[in-house]
Amino acid sequence: MTGRKDICKTLNHYIEADVLMEGTGIILAGGENKRMPVLKPFIEINGERIIERSLRIMKRLFRETFIVTNQPEHYLYLEARMLGDAYNIRGPMTGVVTALLNAPSAWVFVSACDMPFINEELIRYMASKRRGCDAVVPLLNNRTEPLFAFYSGKLLPLMEEAVLSGKTALKDFLVNKRVKYVKTGEIKSIDKEARSFINLNCPEDVRRFLSHGGKRKN
Repeated sequence: MTGRKDICKTLNHYIEADVLMEGTGIILAGGENKRMPVLKPFIEINGERIIERSLRIMKRLFRETFIVTNQPEHYLYLEARMLGDAYNIRGPMTGVVTALLNAPSAWVFVSACDMPFINEELIRYMASKRRGCDAVVPLLNNRTEPLFAFYSGKLLPLMEEAVLSGKTALKDFLVNKRVKYVKTGEIKSIDKEARSFINLNCPEDVRRFLSHGGKRKN
């Protein structure tokens, strides 16, 4: 079992060793947004749009950050390269495939556009776990969080094959792959309330989030 002191030691070492990490940051902004009156990436929390905060943090971590979207006109004001889906197949795994096809690095870190509180230190800690695996994925309360995760380019052929065959569920794809799971205790040693995994899909999510003072409701 990984203790808090071990986690802090690993995290501190990693921050000192590599300020800009090996990898490419990816923000997935390809959802249809049917349940929101505004684009989810443009929801403002504490005076800042979700996508602006995510991009700001990604730029502190990675040399390059891409936005995967089929609506690039909305994001032209942001200083980031935009990628359209490689295939006309719905689902976030198509976005991950697109990222892996275009990334100049061996790894990508993927985050959804509706997650307002991604945690920089948690991402650094996850990055430190990449050796000996092909994905690093949080496992929060026994639930995988594949849209806040690292993926290796080694997965691209299998992932592309899965997408083209219509098997687009990331959680199912990860079964029997070389995945290193970051457990709840590790997560909460860094991100105490697991705010990184709050996502806002509909107006009710926003109201519930604000009614709890910005805290995650488990």
